Amino acid sequence: MEEANQSVVSEFIFLGLCDSWDLQAFLLVAFSSLYLITILGNVFIVLLVIADLHLHSPMYFLLANLSFSDLCFSSVTTPKLITDFLKENKTISFRGCMCQMFFGHFFGGGEMVLLVMMAYDRYVAICKPLHYSSIMNTKMCIQLVTTSWIIGFVHSISQLAIITQLPFCGPRKLDSFFCDIPLVIKLVCMDTYILEVLTNANSGVLATVCFILLLISYSYSLLTVCHQSKGGASKALSTCTAHITVVMLFFGPCIFIYLCPLSITWVDKFLAVFYGIITPLLNPVIYTLRNKEIRNAIKRL
Repeated sequence: MEEANQSVVSEFIFLGLCDSWDLQAFLLVAFSSLYLITILGNVFIVLLVIADLHLHSPMYFLLANLSFSDLCFSSVTTPKLITDFLKENKTISFRGCMCQMFFGHFFGGGEMVLLVMMAYDRYVAICKPLHYSSIMNTKMCIQLVTTSWIIGFVHSISQLAIITQLPFCGPRKLDSFFCDIPLVIKLVCMDTYILEVLTNANSGVLATVCFILLLISYSYSLLTVCHQSKGGASKALSTCTAHITVVMLFFGPCIFIYLCPLSITWVDKFLAVFYGIITPLLNPVIYTLRNKEIRNAIKRL
């Protein structure tokens, strides 16, 4: 069926972010700079955690995996967006579109779960400090990260398996700069109402469950912080604040894209840019500026 689909629609056309060549030239420079900073920032955190023995702890192991996930997530769509600013005809092959959707939801879904794992790590560290080293051992850390990747893979492949079997036989213009499931489904040559509900529910359920678990975990952690000594509470609160900031930046756009779609083109594009380009850039900045251990590790270089 996939080959049959491609024989009818071999490529999709992106309408992009804007029509103005002057604005596209500005965005080319801006997004190229942001992407370069994102790559360097996240690679730097990964290498720093590996190289500095003081950062060989569960929290920084999870942080390094978050940076790696952000690095991959931003690379799914941003390079294509940047190169398309140089082209008049912005196209992507059928297989390229499917790959964008798969890896976008793979890394995005995996990152949602990884943020929950990081919240659990903080919960154990704050609420059960005496048992932290026995609970968050090396085996547990590897299991947590592996679970996040497995859930991300299942989340992504379950949707792609359905979409690749659908008939694409007519419209092929996407009013966006990348392929995403809600947009591509609208080009299917059949009634897609049920499919749209199912696919949005897939992403929506994952996002909602993760968000609820995060709220519960950080609520317990913050309540415990309020009863700690001033010094310990200050350090724990600083760490939790950084984590909560990342969570809100990541889940905010996601909720509007999948749970409460506004169907306003410019808003959808803005949220997509923020979700796919800005958030992976802000994560290393937030953790670097707010984390004393990271700053000390940088000074030791």
